[in-house]
Amino acid sequence: MLEAFGLSDPGCIRTNNEDYFMLVAPLDLYIVADGMGGAQAGEHASKLAVETLVDFIAKAGSTSGEVLLNAVQEANKRVLAAADGDAALHGMGTTLTACWKVGPELLVANVGDSRAYVYQRGELNVITEDQTWINEVGRRLGLGDDALRTHPMRHVLTMAIGVSESLRIHSYAVPLEPGALFLLCSDGLHGVVTPLEIVETLSGDGSLEDKCKILIDAAKRAGGPDNVTAVLLRNETNGQ
Repeated sequence: MLEAFGLSDPGCIRTNNEDYFMLVAPLDLYIVADGMGGAQAGEHASKLAVETLVDFIAKAGSTSGEVLLNAVQEANKRVLAAADGDAALHGMGTTLTACWKVGPELLVANVGDSRAYVYQRGELNVITEDQTWINEVGRRLGLGDDALRTHPMRHVLTMAIGVSESLRIHSYAVPLEPGALFLLCSDGLHGVVTPLEIVETLSGDGSLEDKCKILIDAAKRAGGPDNVTAVLLRNETNGQ
């Protein structure tokens, strides 16, 4: 079992929080979702997607990357169905980043632009790949970081849960090393907190709770323009 702690905050601008996270210690399953949609639809989408994924895995009876991918697919179906059945929820969607410890590996599934990082041996690396216009289109057009930082398409997702029956899921299997720290976060954190600040926080002293609070505070000091969620996982064993 991984040591885990999570924290979410509405940020400095928004009054509601469309982010949703869940730490399911008995399953060693950890999830972050960032909802979108009018009124309360974003909140509904993120919560529904996370709870569907957890329920699917709890009932699966087996552990594998295929089970995780099927769980994400089921979450997509449930969010689509809910939006179809209620006009107030039409157009809702959510990102979803899930980490599941299976044996000596951490299985990761990702849709959208919430991220998973790993910090080990003094280095921070992004595990996931953002499904955004900037990452999948803008960079391939040769646009530089300065242009992308202010581009009108910078917040546009190219994929999300609940948007289409055709879903692209990025999946990864990361070997668990003793002492490795994993960060799951919404773009309200990684969009405003620099990699250097993240490294300084993860490498410093303090509990996982302390580190989550520091990361949330850093996002809010940077203006907190969006909801911000941070989940930290620590592997204290040899991964077995």
